[in-house]
Amino acid sequence: MDTWGWVIAVAVVLVVLVATLLVRFKGGGADAAPTQLGKRQAPGSGASATDDDSQAVDTELPRVATVDLPDQPGIPPADLATIERPTPTAGRMARLRSRLAGSGALGQGLLALLSRDTIDEQTWDEIEETLIGADLGVAVASQVVDHLRDRVRVDATSDPEALRVLLRQELLAQIDPGLDRSLHVDDVGVRPAVVLVVGVNGTGKTTTTGKLARVFVAEDRDVVLGAADTFRAAAAQQLQTWGDRVGVPVVRGPEGGDPASVAFDAVKAGIETEADVVIVDTAGRLHTKAGLMDELGKVKRVIEKQSPVDEVLLVLD
Repeated sequence: MDTWGWVIAVAVVLVVLVATLLVRFKGGGADAAPTQLGKRQAPGSGASATDDDSQAVDTELPRVATVDLPDQPGIPPADLATIERPTPTAGRMARLRSRLAGSGALGQGLLALLSRDTIDEQTWDEIEETLIGADLGVAVASQVVDHLRDRVRVDATSDPEALRVLLRQELLAQIDPGLDRSLHVDDVGVRPAVVLVVGVNGTGKTTTTGKLARVFVAEDRDVVLGAADTFRAAAAQQLQTWGDRVGVPVVRGPEGGDPASVAFDAVKAGIETEADVVIVDTAGRLHTKAGLMDELGKVKRVIEKQSPVDEVLLVLD
């Protein structure tokens, strides 16, 4: 073999060796499993995934539970999953009665007092204290005891069962079952009914407003809440929390702003969204504060520029 023959042979050998090394380096070694281009390997197969998304194997992501609710203005879609669906009013009343069924300490205490052999002045004082302890109120408790004493004196009875009947009659007379306690929010025309919630500081006006919203939502009514308590810290946020729970919009204003303006905007929003009820929460105030009472009158007058106020609810403790 001549010189050129040797040169060509050596060159061919070198080319083969270089090609072999390149193949081994690119494939990850002699033991590397071959891969098929354009296909994503199963996890743990030792092959890397390709960047070709068009050929990637489809994987199903875990699904997030959603709630199918009607659209509500002012409620972000992300918050829909946290909205509660209140039970109907009838169910709520049944649950309330079942809970009150176990609260017989007051009745048992009164029956024990009325069952004594002799009902003297000390016994009547204890009866009055028991009624006051049950949050009946000092004036009302005194009135009930005075009426009961007069009836016992006139009827000249000491029978515990008869005394129980007389006490029940006196308590029912104070409650007045015939009094209309329904909220007049129906038959107000095409506009929404407007409910204004007022009361003394710390009596639970904002909580009452939120609970009323739950009742109306359970009755399939569209509700708008107005956070017109612009003075108490976090009052608007507290009402917002109630609104978010049941999925109703809350109209808010700046802290320390004009409450009449917030009430006006809430009623306006209720009219524009064709809501059924607008409930306006106000700041607590005492009747002895003339300036605050005048402000409350302003809130009502401003609301009535758009719609009459159908109900004014006074929340008391």
